[in-house]
Amino acid sequence: MPAAPEAFRIIAIIGNTRDSRVVESLQVLAAHLHSRGRRVLVDAATSVDYRDVTVERLPESDLCVTADLLIAVGGDGSMLHAARLAAPRGIPVLGINRGRLGFLADISPAELTTRVDEILAGRYVSDQRAMLQATLSSPGQPDRHCNGLNDVVLQKWQTGRILDFETYIDGRYVNTHGGDGVVIATATGSTAYALSCGGPILYPGLDAVVLAPICPHTLSDRPIVVRSNAVIEIRLLDRPDSNGQVTCDGVSLGALSQGDRLIVRPAPGNVTLLHPADHDYYRTLRSKLRWGRGDRTAPYPTSE
Repeated sequence: MPAAPEAFRIIAIIGNTRDSRVVESLQVLAAHLHSRGRRVLVDAATSVDYRDVTVERLPESDLCVTADLLIAVGGDGSMLHAARLAAPRGIPVLGINRGRLGFLADISPAELTTRVDEILAGRYVSDQRAMLQATLSSPGQPDRHCNGLNDVVLQKWQTGRILDFETYIDGRYVNTHGGDGVVIATATGSTAYALSCGGPILYPGLDAVVLAPICPHTLSDRPIVVRSNAVIEIRLLDRPDSNGQVTCDGVSLGALSQGDRLIVRPAPGNVTLLHPADHDYYRTLRSKLRWGRGDRTAPYPTSE
């Protein structure tokens, strides 16, 4: 755990400003950071009134060029967006949870100022998370790329028919699938869409990726876990009305049609998430997935 005082002198803050709760937390956060002598950067495209707090407004794409810490206020969607902004510049991301689950943004609004002070004092846990890079390759067109922290998803689009597609891993044929699509998730994303498809929960530090079929037509088509540096390729079969859409962390990358290839591989860099010093991943799972509710909520006491 780092112990360097006066950490993070220039801090960028972002959030979904259409949510009044997020705006409130952004205002509190900006005022608190300013009182601690930090430069505060915000997205110039937003119109949040920070009152008498001095903030510097920059285009969102430039925030991480100058900042040495990015704080995202909102739910896990805001954290995923922050990860895409911060990862290319190698700056860490801290999350203030104003969403529903908060697997990634784990500081509550009630403890915002206390926890932020701990981070500024160098008391935190640094957590490296792998990302995926999705590439849509279409004949005669430039390749389209997108990076994601959670997952890359292929799903049927504009049709009620199932998708028929093939998967290849490191150039070797794996299976032919029929269903609504497939989720390719990092260990971080294993608790997102992949979990609802019956996929396993992977500890965030595992170098692994899970492929989870979406509503497979064959019951034996089950999720599979492969090493994180595998190159995964998906090709649609030539079937009438077979159209797929590819999203990366919920952001549309484009349509997948016959003759196209979806290639998923490790992204060039990781993203660093910061957590409070007492962060416990298993405690987060218990809280968010409501484990241990009932008459046994803690380990039995040990007898001496």
